[in-house]
Formats: sequence, C-alpha cells, structure tokens
Amino acid sequence: MGDHRCGEHRPVQTSAVVVLGASRKNTAPPPSPPSPPGDIGDPVASLCLDALDNDLAKEEALKTASRLRMAVHVLDTEAAALRSVTRLYETDPIARDGFHRTVESIARHKDGRGKLVMTGVGKSGHIAKKLAATFNSLSLPTVFLNPTDALHGDIGMVGPDDTLLFITFSGKTPELLGLLPHLNRSSTLVLLTGHSRPRTCDFVKLRPDTILLPAPVHEKETTSFGVAAPTTSTTVALAVGDALAIATAQELHSSVASVFTQNHPGGAIGAAFRQDLEETLRDVAIQWEEIPDVLGPESLAADVLREGFDSATKWVRAGNEVASPSRIRRLCRAGAGENLQKRIGDVEGLMVPRHEMLSICAGTSIRRAVEFVRNARGAAADEEERMICGPESILAVLDRGTIVGVLEVGDLLDRPEGL
Repeated sequence: MGDHRCGEHRPVQTSAVVVLGASRKNTAPPPSPPSPPGDIGDPVASLCLDALDNDLAKEEALKTASRLRMAVHVLDTEAAALRSVTRLYETDPIARDGFHRTVESIARHKDGRGKLVMTGVGKSGHIAKKLAATFNSLSLPTVFLNPTDALHGDIGMVGPDDTLLFITFSGKTPELLGLLPHLNRSSTLVLLTGHSRPRTCDFVKLRPDTILLPAPVHEKETTSFGVAAPTTSTTVALAVGDALAIATAQELHSSVASVFTQNHPGGAIGAAFRQDLEETLRDVAIQWEEIPDVLGPESLAADVLREGFDSATKWVRAGNEVASPSRIRRLCRAGAGENLQKRIGDVEGLMVPRHEMLSICAGTSIRRAVEFVRNARGAAADEEERMICGPESILAVLDRGTIVGVLEVGDLLDRPEGL
C-alpha cells in the first residue's frame, strides 16, 4: 500500500497541548459573562431592580421618620418639664421662698465676705461646673468642689461664710451626704433637687436648716424614654441654676451686660460685645435735623457766615446742600471779603450738594470709616481725585438710605480711633 508501513508512527504537526495522565472529558466552551442587572434587554430584571430601590427608599424613609419622631419626643418632653417647673416657681410657696433665700444668701457675698461653692456627682457635677462658670462670668465668685476630693483635703476651700449649693436629683447621693458631718455649721447650705417638699428628702432630714431649691420633673425619665439616663432632670436643674444666676446678677449689678462684657473679652461673644460697644458714625456725626435750614437760592455768603456762627452745630443748610465749619471759616480769610456779597451758589466750594458727599452707613465703626477714607484716597489716581476724600470733604451718614448726619473727613481722621 505504497510507502505506508504497518505499525510505523510518524509525529503529527499540531499546536495542541496534551496533558499526560488527565482523564478524557468532553470539552465545552467557557461560560459567557453574566448580563448586568437591569439590562435594557431584560425587562424582568429591570422590574426587580425598581422594586429593590423602592424597598430601600421606604426603609430609609422609615428610619429617618423614626429618628425625628424620637428627637421631637425628647425635645417636647424636656420643654414640658420646663413648663412644669416654671409653674412651680410661679405658684408654690416653698419653691418661691427657697429661691428668694438662695438669692439673698449669694448676694451677701458682694462685699467679699464668703463665696458660692457648688458640688455634685456625675451628670449633676457637670451641671454644677457649668453653673459655676456662668456665675463667675457674671462676677458672682463661685468655685466647684469635687465631693470625693473634698474628703481628701479639698474641703479646706470651704470657709465659714460660704454658701454651698449641692446638686442631686435624688437628694440622697452618698458622696454628698458624706460631706455633711464635716461642714461648718455657719455655712449656708442650698439643695438643688428633684424634691419639692423637705419631708421627702434625706439630705434635708440630716440638715434641716438647708434651703430647698426644687427642680422636679413632671414624669420619671424611665416613663418618658424607657431609661433612667439624666435628661429632663439635668435640663431642669440647669434652667433653675441659670435663673438663679441672672436674678442674683440683676440684683448686684446696675448693668449685667457691661459686667459680662468685662469678664468675657475673648471669643465670638467678646468680639460681638466689642462691636456693639464700639463708637459708630451715628454717635459722632452732626445730626442732619439739628443743622438749621435757613438759606435759600438768593442767600448771600454773608448770610452763611452769620448763620454759621449763630448755629450750635456750626453747620448751615440750604435744603440738601450744607456748608461745613471749615468751608464757612474760609469766608474770614484775607482776600475772601469780596465773596461775602455773592450769592451762595456763586461762591465756589462753599455749599456742598448731597450728590458730592461720600455716603457711608450710620452703623459703621470709626475704625472702619477711617479705613474706608484712607483706602479711597489710596486708590485715587491723581491729586484731584485724592481731594475728593480731603479733610474738608463731607461724609453723608445714612440710615436705610436716608441721610441722618454729616461729618467732615478731617474731623473723622483727627479722632483717637482714627490714629
């Protein structure tokens, strides 16, 4: 059969790879990659995805609603607690007497005889620290006493003339009760507590001379929120303490705001008070209505001179035009006599119309007004433009677009705030 020999094998040219020892299996093509969900060509997958999105949106909406519902519940509950304690101090004789006697006790420290000492444990301790800071900012000398440290030496800060304010909602905090035997009998004790009657409070039973300052809540925190975490109780205690601070400060200081300003020079509060107290253009400007409006178109420069010297403000007005003191004084200079018989409109630079004045807000501080004038002069291209902000230039001081006063630039720059 030609060259073909039986039993003879020739190598076969091929690119296949043979794995020795591998079992023979039917070959199959690799699987195709999965189609992405929501494929346009797969309407069933698209509907499933929409349903999934709707479920997620509903779940998120329910979660948001639950959170906000709880927030509103907490806020409403604490507001109700404050309304309840407000009514207590409006009507209850014991609460009203306790508040009066506490203010009286703290107020007697104004001559330097004694101080206020606040103490509390846990959350009540934090409230005590905050109140101590508030009292000090109102110049009511106050210190915080850690009750544990007090039993290890710090009780030495308590003087015989001091007032001690204990904060404990239960009225039986062990750390506070443990202090009582070691306190001077001459010290005044005040108890800020959830009890509204002395007979229910263990603390008062041990020291019957204690002044009761009630801070009860309208319902237990476990009833309101299912947990005894201090919430409404600390809110009410803080509010009663704040009321005590403001009432005492009002009694001791003629201006509580000025005292607070002096004691709080830093931060945003200090900056706001400094801005409020800073002198403004309204404070120093010549009031527009106080300038006599006695001139008319036929008035002579001599009339301006006479009215200027008679005017308390030294300014004279003709409708919306004014003559400032420096411009009036020009009429007295040598060689200016010839102008006296001229009509005011014919004397150059004597009367300044409203549209030639520099407009500036009445609430602008002196410092900022000076910066405005100097910046305007610095931006001027030539001497003529710089003279627009010259010493005799006039500032129109405006309030809501209406002119309420005027001021010469020279007078502004000569003020101490402008140096």
